[in-house]
Amino acid sequence: MAAATSKSAPPIGVAHFSSILLPPVEFAKAAARAGFSRIGLRLHPAFPGAPYYELPVGGPAAGELKFVLAGEGVEVFDIEFFVIDPSFDASSMEAIVAAAANIGARRLSVCGDDPDQSRLVSNFSDLCGLADRYGLAVDVENMGWRVTRTFQDSVSIVKSSGARNAGALVDGVHFFRNGGTLATLATEIRWVKHVQLCDVAGPAPVTTEEMIAEARGGRFAPGEGELPLKELIAAFDGCAAISVEVPLTGSAPPEAHLKNLYDKAEGLFGPDC
Repeated sequence: MAAATSKSAPPIGVAHFSSILLPPVEFAKAAARAGFSRIGLRLHPAFPGAPYYELPVGGPAAGELKFVLAGEGVEVFDIEFFVIDPSFDASSMEAIVAAAANIGARRLSVCGDDPDQSRLVSNFSDLCGLADRYGLAVDVENMGWRVTRTFQDSVSIVKSSGARNAGALVDGVHFFRNGGTLATLATEIRWVKHVQLCDVAGPAPVTTEEMIAEARGGRFAPGEGELPLKELIAAFDGCAAISVEVPLTGSAPPEAHLKNLYDKAEGLFGPDC
């Protein structure tokens, strides 16, 4: 176990992308052994060809997962990942939203990639309405290579939607690499209910290819790079859920990778946080 700090860490979650090749049941078990009390799961592909897992309501996979979650003392917090592009149809996502609610999830994550802002907001609002019927909230995550590039872009969609269950997700790499600052966060912090920790170092990537490469394969465990993550955590003062998203690269065993992520994240909750 990690050494105790002078300020105890809150419940910490881990995104499925941190070890996406582990199926949900195995991921839940490995996350619990690492120390995490919450997990995110990927039930919809984030991009063409990306791994994801189906857990239809009433199916054996969902039933087994719920049994394992109860036994391990782990809960599902969020479900990824929906890209709201020009062809997006919220109604076609109902089976996934129902599956998310069935396993106890609380929030869905989306990104905006439609240059028609009015249509983007309308489709986001439709998804929020669908999610609300299942007791779920929806968070917009900005990404530098998407139309919704900055944190302010995410907040703008949330505000324009008027949805009571809409929020903006702050992911360390996407927030800081795309102009986000602690000062700008302070003015809009009420919209954020979920923060994903990761770290990076060096100059910010410029091209789309470089941004994607960093986000999907160039992240560090929290505290191993240059981002002001302690200050980011302190800004929320316990008012947002904390999770970690650092994709596994190289040959490290998933269990060792997840344990390192938990220990590094827990270490941020020290006397200076």
